[in-house]
Amino acid sequence: MKIWHEIWDYVKMIVIVVVVVLFLNNVVLINARIPSASMEKTIMTKDRIFGFRLSYGVNLNLFGNEISKKVKDPERFDIVIFKYPDDESQLFIKRVIGLPGETVEIVDGKVYIDGSETPLDDSFIPEPMYGSFGPYEVPEDCYFMLGDNRNNSKDSRYWKNTFVRFDQIVGKAIVRYYPSIKLLK
Repeated sequence: MKIWHEIWDYVKMIVIVVVVVLFLNNVVLINARIPSASMEKTIMTKDRIFGFRLSYGVNLNLFGNEISKKVKDPERFDIVIFKYPDDESQLFIKRVIGLPGETVEIVDGKVYIDGSETPLDDSFIPEPMYGSFGPYEVPEDCYFMLGDNRNNSKDSRYWKNTFVRFDQIVGKAIVRYYPSIKLLK
């Protein structure tokens, strides 16, 4: 009889651990492996990262029911994980460049917002970007995304659906944990 109590205790413990892990993985954190070079040198190919799903509020799909409540807007230069606008079954990771209502234009590799004479500070990119693109008028509740490795990034400039809607954002990338620990900015 005692053995059955011990087995039952182990079963309860395993069930609790599984429920906690599923909750963390589906509601709080997203664990991702970086498949491409589009965010290098910030995040390298094959790096492993954690994203925080609750950074901008709740944006979940539980049992087929979409729950979305915005508490904070993504900010320019945030690194976000989102559903690829042209195929929502894929997750992408890029940097927020254009915010809702802004006009983004890339002239000779420099990014300008709303016709500013001063380009955005892109000192975090590994090499100068080539080309001119836009202008792009970012719709309300949408964002314009660019990879940090801009000459090797499939981003808003090339997508059929140019912008990422807020409800497509899964979370904010917060830390790389493999091959070493690094806070993402």
